Amino acid sequence: MRILVTGATGGVGRRVVQRLLEAGDGIQVRALTRDPSRAGLPDGVEVVQGDLEKPSSLRGVFDGVDRMHLFPVEDTAAETVALARAAGVGRATVLSAAAVTTGHSVNPVEQVVEESGMEWTHVRPGEFMTNKLHLWAPSVRAERVVRYPFPDELGVPVHEDDVAAVIVAGLLEDRHVGQSYTLTGPAAQTVREQVAAIGAALGEEVRFEEVTRDRARELMKAQGGFAAEHADLFLGFADYDGAEASGEDGYSEEDWSELLKPWPGVEQATGRAPLDFARWARDHADDFR
Repeated sequence: MRILVTGATGGVGRRVVQRLLEAGDGIQVRALTRDPSRAGLPDGVEVVQGDLEKPSSLRGVFDGVDRMHLFPVEDTAAETVALARAAGVGRATVLSAAAVTTGHSVNPVEQVVEESGMEWTHVRPGEFMTNKLHLWAPSVRAERVVRYPFPDELGVPVHEDDVAAVIVAGLLEDRHVGQSYTLTGPAAQTVREQVAAIGAALGEEVRFEEVTRDRARELMKAQGGFAAEHADLFLGFADYDGAEASGEDGYSEEDWSELLKPWPGVEQATGRAPLDFARWARDHADDFR
């Protein structure tokens, strides 16, 4: 069986590749990347060049592929899936979002895959724990401090390895066909509790310093990269659809109870409880150190 992994060099994609390699049993792994020379994927992986934003670059990529994991690129999804289907790809997992389950968002890629006639499994993670790596690691490494305006903000982020585990289950096990799994961590935690978990993983104190939203925005914009790109969203200056926020987040108390509750998708798909934030912090201790 040959399985294609798109988004193979991302945080989730790399773990999907590794888990498929470890599954063995005649599984051949093909990984799609824009630049194979920089992929850094393990031996035994067939690395191919292509760009999901340019379907013309994907001709031949799907040849001999039985199943695939699809990173969602909405604008070109129809063309990409049509190429895959024409090449004989019979099953796909789709990386989506928990907000689709709660009705706060839509993912057209899910619909495209369903309408293609492929077997499908939708994987819908909530917030990723790795967001905190992108947001907080620079200041933790430099000063052992996190500056943020909302110490008691709750979240139920999910470990990227749990997302990969559910994707691999969807690719390999027939019982997941036609299922949508909403993924979170095991319990809601405050920002202050998450910062404490990072300190525990490092074996050092990591201070939490409460700052205004405007100051946090300045710091995140200056940091660049992921933090700068998503500062307005995380700090409530913009809505999830990219529109400027009006000062209210637009969600009712019932909405937030849905968005901030633990969902059972990891356990439903894998048979085990999701990994908690303390485990994630230990896994990434060197990134914060």
